[in-house]
Amino acid sequence: MPDRIVLLHSPLLGGLAWQAVAADLQRRGRAASAPAWPVLSSLAGDFYRSLATALAVELGETPATVVAHSGAGALIPALGSAWGGLRGVIFADAILPHPGRSWFDTAPPQLADSLRAGAEFGLLPSWDQWWPPGALERLVPDETLRDTLLGELTALPLDYFAEPAPTMELGVPAAFLRLSGAYDEEARGATRQGWPVVNLPLHHLAMLTHPEAVASAIASLADKLEHARG
Repeated sequence: MPDRIVLLHSPLLGGLAWQAVAADLQRRGRAASAPAWPVLSSLAGDFYRSLATALAVELGETPATVVAHSGAGALIPALGSAWGGLRGVIFADAILPHPGRSWFDTAPPQLADSLRAGAEFGLLPSWDQWWPPGALERLVPDETLRDTLLGELTALPLDYFAEPAPTMELGVPAAFLRLSGAYDEEARGATRQGWPVVNLPLHHLAMLTHPEAVASAIASLADKLEHARG
């Protein structure tokens, strides 16, 4: 029987992100779920450990292949340390683990400087405010869907982006699903490491607007990881 698939949204977003893909995978006969990380602003610090520990409790004992979108990619080694069920990971338009470095260390310097300058009382603006005017409307044209997405967003603690990721190894087979040109470098890095890579020329939030295509790619990559484990 194929592995369970757990779909993890970016911690900057909410639980809506993967729900349509999880439903499509279930229709295909795959066990799939889309749990939500704790809200970052509810945590007092030690973000990687706190997020991983909380999610490990929710995931329970059944092992799974995990799909990590965007910023969730950096959290996977910590999750693997906190939870014994991690069997493989698919990075979906995601940053790759960066042990010993912070999110700010990996971001384009201009973006990092802009965000730091915009912080108020230790909080950064919610993720939608990082985009140019009209960008989210173009990516997610359905107004109801977009409003639901925006309704889950909150201001973000500056300390999360400044905290160095723990020094932990990934330790499981991995693959990469490229959805947008913004993650070309990560896709090339995955190729250099010999990981399976699928390119879907869509956009960063394609799981919301093209769930069937994204689900098909994830199912294919999950099968490849399971085959690689033997």
